[in-house]
Amino acid sequence: MRQHIKAGIAAGLFSLSTAAAAAYPDRTVEFIVPYAPGGTTDLIARIVATKLSDVLGQSVVVVNKPGAGGAVGSAYAARQKPDGYTLVMAVESSHAVNPSVQKKSQYDPVNDFTPISNLANVLGVLDVNAKSDIKTFQQLLDVLKAEPGKLSFGSSGLGGYSHLFGERFLSVTKTDMLHVPYNGLGPALTGLLGGQIDVVFDNLPSSAGQIAAGAFRPLAVAAPTRVKSLPDVPTYAEVGYPQLNTPSWFGMAGPAKLPADVLDTLNKAVGEVLADPEVIALIEKQGAVPDHTTPEAFKQVIEASNERWQDVVQAIGFEKL
Repeated sequence: MRQHIKAGIAAGLFSLSTAAAAAYPDRTVEFIVPYAPGGTTDLIARIVATKLSDVLGQSVVVVNKPGAGGAVGSAYAARQKPDGYTLVMAVESSHAVNPSVQKKSQYDPVNDFTPISNLANVLGVLDVNAKSDIKTFQQLLDVLKAEPGKLSFGSSGLGGYSHLFGERFLSVTKTDMLHVPYNGLGPALTGLLGGQIDVVFDNLPSSAGQIAAGAFRPLAVAAPTRVKSLPDVPTYAEVGYPQLNTPSWFGMAGPAKLPADVLDTLNKAVGEVLADPEVIALIEKQGAVPDHTTPEAFKQVIEASNERWQDVVQAIGFEKL
């Protein structure tokens, strides 16, 4: 009799655990954005979260936790319970560049997270003020080589993606510019608009409005092919620098050791979201390309990017923060 009772209890517990696993998610999911509202990371997260809520049948709420170049929000997400109810935007700046420039990072970008999928590859753009005498990429190079240090480029801050990409640009092209760090990319773009600096290496979504308004002149894009909205702007590969022609990745991750069933549910849901024509159109409007991957493939992207940026930091002699 006792054996039957034990068997019944065990069967009941198994049934409950199975039902619980199948019920994911049964409450609100937090999607951490480790940057301030309004930037590229935030925009893509909100586009995906809106549709993901419909697919999962539960609210997916974007929570901004900015600070320290993405470190605050990323470290917070890494410390949360790996149950699928806390997700994070894992992007190249926070999960490859930032850890590469820190003497002691608050988190391990590979081992402290479970990669779920890339979401989008965001195209880069080299901007000058539309009033500048520099009309083409080659003219920019000519000035940089003829008068080293005369021009300046602005960034989101020391050690940020826009700074490191700029340093990589200077290293690859064997030129020199003064680096002017700002407290965020928004102020840097304002500096470019006001003529305080000469160049900004930006993500296309952030610059698209000023380009469309005729305030910024794009000289090159980091993209596989020319951008439909900028048909006259060459890629870095076309102007002879294919090593700069790498878009920036923006993906989704959870804390380390996310359960396999939850990971599978989220990856499939993201695939459904990124296949939606409305989502595709919204992401492309931001100057990005939707990109659903397997968790394994996204992990490889993160690992490869960390190796590349560590090499860049070493090559340019950047003193870690």
